[in-house]
Formats: sequence, structure tokens, C-alpha cells
Amino acid sequence: MKRRNFLTQAALGTTAAALATPALAGSHGATKTMTIVSTWPRDFPGLGTSAQRFAERVTNLSNGAITTEYFAAGERVGAFDAFDEVASGNSQAYIGADYYWTGKHPAYAFFTSVPFGLTHPEHSAWIKFGGGQALWDKLSGEFGIKPLLVGATGTQAGGWFNKEINSADDFKGLKMRIPGLGGNVLVKLGASTVSLPGGQIYENLVSGSIDATEWVGPYNDYFMKFYEAAKYYYTGGMHEPGSDLALGVNKAWWDTLSPWEQSIIEAASEQEAAAMYEEAIALNGPYLKKLVDEQGVQVRSFNDDTWDAMYAAWEEVLEETRAHSPLAAEIADAYVAAIESEGGFLAKFEVEFVNQRNRVMGLD
Repeated sequence: MKRRNFLTQAALGTTAAALATPALAGSHGATKTMTIVSTWPRDFPGLGTSAQRFAERVTNLSNGAITTEYFAAGERVGAFDAFDEVASGNSQAYIGADYYWTGKHPAYAFFTSVPFGLTHPEHSAWIKFGGGQALWDKLSGEFGIKPLLVGATGTQAGGWFNKEINSADDFKGLKMRIPGLGGNVLVKLGASTVSLPGGQIYENLVSGSIDATEWVGPYNDYFMKFYEAAKYYYTGGMHEPGSDLALGVNKAWWDTLSPWEQSIIEAASEQEAAAMYEEAIALNGPYLKKLVDEQGVQVRSFNDDTWDAMYAAWEEVLEETRAHSPLAAEIADAYVAAIESEGGFLAKFEVEFVNQRNRVMGLD
């Protein structure tokens, strides 16, 4: 057979198989409905639109065998009620940041982001190839949840402040919206912290109920208009070096799905995690420029002494988290081992290259 004919027939065969598979799989059972509750506002750029794309992708990939009902924060339940909604079986899945659930178990923070932790590529590698998924399954299984990685924001900003932070002492008495273990670090430095859903941050910042907030990065933050109340915007924060977002599926419902249906949800989740991260990388630079040029935002970075103080506080928080339970210690130890393995390699290769490339090109 000539090569051209072979390739043509092979391509046709592959396409036919791909088209036939959903219909075949769907014929094995009734159409499934997947009700998804989100912790994000509807149509919110980045976080909200990513969650909505995921819901659409599941239905499209399954050729309608799995239909999705998507509810943004507050439309079915409040943002911070999403976990219980799914654990109880009232809805089939939530999309959010698992560090919102540290009140249920502090180790949940390791599956979103923790201070001085893994970047998104490192975290994703740990989840997929370093044993992280098994530990996540073990933790979430205690609550009847099957977790999957569904989004990634990249390294998050240090936050919005109504005053400059020149030393760790400037955190004393500061009221800041910051969830997860990063909030525990700032408490060690004298701040008071709260965890607010996205839809409540702006009003609290403008009213003076809080002095500072973190959210995501320039692309997402631009639309929140925090610059109307806080002009100092700090770059790379210690608290979330690579925030990854979760799809939490009711485990009992998950177990009713066929392997093909589970694979559809896994594929849609993996695709959206990649797409969201790439979108953030593409848009954060342009939106940072818009914040500076259009709104007069003053970009700052924490100095080394402040970073050192935050790290010392983090070491205390890490040990307190490990002491919570054997499972917390198991997850924390595996996470730190991943930092040591992956971080050391990246420092010698990717980080070295990026730093040198930016140096010779005059990028800052």
C-alpha cells in the first residue's frame, strides 16, 4: 500500500472510531446528569469562565451521554457551602480551591497551594506522577469525594495593600483577606485574617473592613477593581506559588459511572486545567500593564528580610499542620519531598535559563 493511501485510510479509521465511541458508550446506560456547584461568580474572567468551559466540555466530549447543570456561587448554594453540597449527594460535583476546606482537614491546603510550596508545573507533576493523586484520594475519600485537578492560576500575586509593606512588622494589626495556610503565616506575624468568597471581597476592602486582600493575579484581579481602595500591588506572594483548583466529585455517584464516563470527566478536567493555566500566562502580563498604565497601580515586591520572616513563620505553621494527624504528616512529608526533588532540578535548568534569558534581553 502506498504511504499516502495508508495515512489517508488510517486517519479516516481513527476519525470513525472517535465518532462511534461516544454513541457506543452512551448506549450502555441512560444519560447521566452531573450537577456542578462552583465557588466562583458566573462569567467571572478566568476562574468563572474556566469552570463554565469545563461543564460544557464534559457534555461535548460525551456526545450528550453526560449532561451538566452548572451553578455559579450563590445560584444553588453559597461558595463555601459547595463541599457539603457535594459530600451529601445533593449535587454531583464542585469546582473550587480545596484549601477552602482546611477547617475539615488542614492537609487540604496541599492540594491547592501552600506557602513556599510547589509551582503549578511542579504540583501537577506531583499529582500525576509523584503519588500526589493517591494521597488526595485518601484524604478526600474520608468525606466521600473523588478529587481531580481542573484548573491552575499560576503563581499568585502577593496582594493588594492600602500601605507599603517595608518589613514584617508592617503586618502587625493588618486585617487581610487570605485563605489557606498562608493566612496562618500572617497571623504569626501579627495580622488578623479572614477567608471571604470572591463576591464579598471588594465591598469589604472599600468599606475598610479589611486593609488588604489577595486574590489571583493581574488578569483576574483587574476585573475586581481592588485598585479603587488599595494602590499597592505586590508581586509573587509566598502564600500561593502555584494554585491548583479542584473538581470534587461525589464518590458514590462517581462509582456508578462506567470507565468510559469516568475517562470523559478526567479528560475534560485535564484539558481545562491546562487551558486555564495557559490563559493566565498569556494574559497576566498585558493586564499588569493595564493596571499600571490605566489605574496608576504601584507595583511592589517584598524585600528579603520580609521573605525571611515569612519563611520562619511558615516553618512553624508546617509543623503545626503535620501534628494534626498521621495523614496530615504523610501528605506534608510527601509534598516537601516533591519540592526538594523537583525544585532542585528546575533551579539548575528552567530557572537558570529564564533568569539568563531575561537578563540578556533586559526583561524585568
